[in-house]
This record gives sequence, C-alpha cells and structure tokens, in this order.
Amino acid sequence: MANTASARKRIRQNERRRERNVARMSRMRTFIKKVEQAIQSGDKAAAAEAYKVAQPEMQRAAGKGVVAKNTISRKLSRLSARIKSLATA
Repeated sequence: MANTASARKRIRQNERRRERNVARMSRMRTFIKKVEQAIQSGDKAAAAEAYKVAQPEMQRAAGKGVVAKNTISRKLSRLSARIKSLATA
C-alpha cells in the first residue's frame, strides 16, 4: 500500500481518471452501437445520421487519450465503408 502522501494522492487521481475514462469509453461504444443498428436495419439515411453524431464523440475519445487515434480512424473508416455499401445492396 502507499506509504507517502504523494503516492496516496496519485492513487486518488488515478481512480478519478479511470472512472472518467470508463465513462468516455462506454459513451463512445453506445454511439457506435447506434450506427451498427442503423446499418443492420438497412436504412442508409439513418445510418449516415447516426455516423455523423458518433464521429465527433469518437474523435473526442481519441483526443482525450482513451483510445489511440489510429484505432478511431480505422473504426470510422470501416463504419463509413459499410454505410456506403448500403447504397449498392
């Protein structure tokens, strides 16, 4: 266990940051699920709208360091490609 005041403070700070990061990650996943559901329903307009709402939330998570920037870029690219493919289907 922590023996110094600074170590105890660091533990408190880490716990607060962890809770914040968990909330951000959960929020991001919720937005992604909404896009996934819209894609599954086959409604391109709804999927595009959900994507437009999810994109800034995902970028915000990357900016805060919760997820790597390249990970978010990859996820956004793949979601966008799936939405585009709805037109041909």
